[in-house]
Amino acid sequence: MTFEHDFGGFKSGFVTLVGRPNAGKSTLLNAIMGKKIAITSNTAQTTRHRFRAVQTTADHQLILVDTPGIHKPHDALGEELNTSALKALEDVDVIAMLVDSSQPVGTGDEWVANQLARIRTTKVLVLSKTDLVSDDELIAQRDAASKLAKWDEVIACSATANDNVQGFVDTVVNLLPEGPQWFPADMETDQPLEVIVAEFIREKILRSFRDEIPHAIGVQTEEMRYQRKKDLYNIRAIVYVEHESQKGMIIGKQGSAIKRIGTEAREDLERILGARVFLDLRVKVKKNWRRDATQIRRFGYGEGA
Repeated sequence: MTFEHDFGGFKSGFVTLVGRPNAGKSTLLNAIMGKKIAITSNTAQTTRHRFRAVQTTADHQLILVDTPGIHKPHDALGEELNTSALKALEDVDVIAMLVDSSQPVGTGDEWVANQLARIRTTKVLVLSKTDLVSDDELIAQRDAASKLAKWDEVIACSATANDNVQGFVDTVVNLLPEGPQWFPADMETDQPLEVIVAEFIREKILRSFRDEIPHAIGVQTEEMRYQRKKDLYNIRAIVYVEHESQKGMIIGKQGSAIKRIGTEAREDLERILGARVFLDLRVKVKKNWRRDATQIRRFGYGEGA
């Protein structure tokens, strides 16, 4: 016996965003949500958590699953992030693969597309960062990327310029089945506040340092307490690095670097939390944590989230 449900034309479903590191997944997610939920930077492995953002309207609920960039891993952290991204392909309604329009389609894109080949899910090719290329370059990129897999839809957009972002939403919502509202209408993300706090602190470090430092950073929210009378969050967080020399760089001369990081992070956190924030940041050394799967999961990265 089968039961049919009438959802009155309401569409709902899960759409996973995948692609190489820096393909623009988190930027697109933020543009769709109309606010900053996922952190962004030009550093590979910026996204270390697999999390959901939820857009609810009168006629649909779109659950976007942001993932770490899929790449050939070089350490335990990379392996864990890949595992997280690939698991996000399971039991979803649509997979949207982002390809950076401003970069030649290469072996990295082919490697990601090959991971999708075994999955029988509706697939959408998204040519991102179109504001960085000419019309002719976009046509050439579309031709090259179209050969990576069999796509159900192809769409080009620029999240930064807010060009055709709504076109992306309309395209994927059209591909979703009719269904229930899976999450409360006022829910925008399933990330715990402690994780959001740690991520926004890490983003400021990613944007302040180059080379090896950003990859060696792990951030953990140790304590988060809200004082209702003062409308104030007291937050204590630890920035972990792998070597003493990195600790000195993060702290800076007479604490100048860590003070700047804290100020920038606090501004974002006060906007997100809607209250004043007192942020206590400390820096500790945890040698070679990126090679230790247990420690990676303790930080909540990859499948530890």
